[in-house]
Amino acid sequence: MHKKSIEEAVTSLHDLSAVDLIAGYRAKQFSPSEVLEDLLAHIAAWEPHLRALYAFDPDGAREAAAASTARWSGGEPSGPLDGVPVTVKDNIATKGVPVPLGAVSVKLVPAEKDAPPAARLREAGSIIFAKTTMPDYGMLSSGLSSFHALARNPWDLSKNPGGSSAGAGAAAAAGYGPLHLGTDIGGSVRLPAGWCGLVGFKPSFGRVPIDPAYVGRVAGPMTRTVDDCALMMGVIAKPDRRDGMSLPAEPLNWKGLEKSPRKLRIGLMLDAGVGLPAEKSVREVAVKAAKAFESAGSVVTEVDGILTRDMLDGLDNFWRARMWDDLSKLTPAEQAKVLPYIFKWGESAARLSGVDVIRGFNQTMAIRAVASKLFCELDYLISPTAPNVNYPADWASPTNDPMRPFEHICYTVPWNMSENPAVSINGGFDAKGFPIGVQIVGRRFDDIGVLGMAKAFEGLRGAQKPWPKPPAK
Repeated sequence: MHKKSIEEAVTSLHDLSAVDLIAGYRAKQFSPSEVLEDLLAHIAAWEPHLRALYAFDPDGAREAAAASTARWSGGEPSGPLDGVPVTVKDNIATKGVPVPLGAVSVKLVPAEKDAPPAARLREAGSIIFAKTTMPDYGMLSSGLSSFHALARNPWDLSKNPGGSSAGAGAAAAAGYGPLHLGTDIGGSVRLPAGWCGLVGFKPSFGRVPIDPAYVGRVAGPMTRTVDDCALMMGVIAKPDRRDGMSLPAEPLNWKGLEKSPRKLRIGLMLDAGVGLPAEKSVREVAVKAAKAFESAGSVVTEVDGILTRDMLDGLDNFWRARMWDDLSKLTPAEQAKVLPYIFKWGESAARLSGVDVIRGFNQTMAIRAVASKLFCELDYLISPTAPNVNYPADWASPTNDPMRPFEHICYTVPWNMSENPAVSINGGFDAKGFPIGVQIVGRRFDDIGVLGMAKAFEGLRGAQKPWPKPPAK
């Protein structure tokens, strides 16, 4: 490990990065069991306030940590993440644990096996000590759920952590270990990462096999550092035949993130084209990020947003219909259990025609076309991650209106539909000290390049505020 300053030397074990944990295990500075006990004590102080976890299993984690400690003691770790604590989002199956999808209306049936990314994490030796919470069916950018307790943001407990990877965002920002796995179909990794001050990576579509697979749906890391994000990607971006939409195996160098911004063509998108306008603090942070790259030699040009009202409303219609397909199969008693916001939104699709729904889905291809055209002229794109700084913890979305549910995802959702890799990284803070995310987008399949740009930005952005601490007793 690198020589530590006095300040670094007193860093709690639960605050160490995955990279430093592995180095510490190898140097026999501490063991996985010691790290886990420190982590469990830290979670005990935070969790009554955050409510970020589901299927929390400290006893199972202790057994796994003891086995990892024995392996490290013998100099035979089982994989690149041996002994590293990890959480996995509710909707990513782990063997023996029900998958409620954040909804009381879903029947609780233990999963028969690990989904692909969870299987890769377990094979790498990580300790999956808990799942993390999410809203009903993953269709909210919020910690609000009919099944889970309300998740809150550790930077300000009155604020929302975002979603749908809500518990993962809260857990990562609060220091529930270094690695957290979320999913993203419209911004569900990047949005909570932005509102929680994290690195949240949406890889190219198909880079990380997932089950069930769906158009635009990816699994991705939520971490405090870019290096930890890359370490996790090196584990989960491995082939699995269960995902018929996954990319062919490719020997990517996830450790090779050194990238010079010099002479790169970067677009700055401050206006998404539709949806909520970016608040003043959000714009200022995005502009500051662009200027940092410009000072490092990049050629920065402001570009127009690519999303239109027809595109956003079309996606909304299609997703409403997709949601109603699920909800309409429930009994009236089961439907009554669904979060009212979600049910009202989904039920409205009953009035849509088949042509309306097809027209909505076809907006996916329209978005792909304009995204491809944009990246003919650019190497990378910088934008805000979300248009707003924060919103109340008990709101279902930044508008809190089921008839206007996606006004806040206009910076993020295009890249799910176009399949481009995109990362949210903390760009700065508002006047009250709340984090504001900046998004960096690259061409399809340029996952290493996007993380390289995020790594470069870590060095350009300057000192960050300390991570939040648990409320005093």
